Amino acid sequence: MIEHIVLIKFSPATTLKQIQELIDRTLQLKEKIPGVLDIQQGINFSERSKGYDVGLTARFENRAALENYLPHPEHQKILSFLQDIGIEDSIIVDFEI
Repeated sequence: MIEHIVLIKFSPATTLKQIQELIDRTLQLKEKIPGVLDIQQGINFSERSKGYDVGLTARFENRAALENYLPHPEHQKILSFLQDIGIEDSIIVDFEI
């Protein structure tokens, strides 16, 4: 199994409504992309966040499922939306469990 972790930092101009729309869209990927076992995403409330606004965890059946997820058209729509609403930075960590 693969754990995929993403931290996202947005522009100060990004609205809470846009972030919530991102979360709503992202959570639907579990139903749209084969090999996705679970997706959780939410707004970061930690004071230790170093400016990262949103956290995501996704669990995949295996590395092949993760490799399928990255270029999948539904995931690409999310990446495009991130650009539209003002992503400034992200940190991504993948590991096997």
